[in-house]
Amino acid sequence: MGRYHGAVCRLCRREGMKLYLKGEKCYTDKCPVAKDTTPPGMHPPSRRKPSDFAVRLREKQRLRRFYGTYEGQFKRYFQVASRAKGVTGTRLLQLLECRLDNVVYRLGLGSSRKEARQIVAHGHITVDGRRLTVPSAIVRPGATIAVAEGSRNLPHFKALAGNPGRGVPAWLEYRPDALSGRVLTLPAREDIDAPVHEQLVVEYYSR
Repeated sequence: MGRYHGAVCRLCRREGMKLYLKGEKCYTDKCPVAKDTTPPGMHPPSRRKPSDFAVRLREKQRLRRFYGTYEGQFKRYFQVASRAKGVTGTRLLQLLECRLDNVVYRLGLGSSRKEARQIVAHGHITVDGRRLTVPSAIVRPGATIAVAEGSRNLPHFKALAGNPGRGVPAWLEYRPDALSGRVLTLPAREDIDAPVHEQLVVEYYSR
């Protein structure tokens, strides 16, 4: 299955909450979810209580859409997390948070994860001084992420220069003057604002 190319606000309405897929629009009164949280479609929501499977599936879909990953990618992340030491749900969230496109978004270099993916894919980002064009690459603690030298004069990045950014999480360090940041450590669960109960995702794949 390819990447979703439809109206992303429909995805937020389907999940009944903001997934912040539309960048700055999500923080304004123009956000459709702020006006209407009913699921899209012509049929009204069912009044029937969802099954345990449906609840777990919904949670998995919500987390996958929040980070914008393919189904196959997401399943592989779970397999890696299940083999790692520690709590599987937390390890899964840490893997998703450490994707390069998410780190670029968290540093404020992109207004959404989708824009951050595009920035990475177009070769505007370097990791430890080397240009990296794979948005799904996992960034390890200690790595330095920066805007490539040849891209800093682009209007998008010139507008960001000197801007302290929006709420950079504690596990990242951002230098607005240099348009660069560093991964200090793996994020703790309390540092991850994904609106999910990750244990339900673990139960979905463990059925």
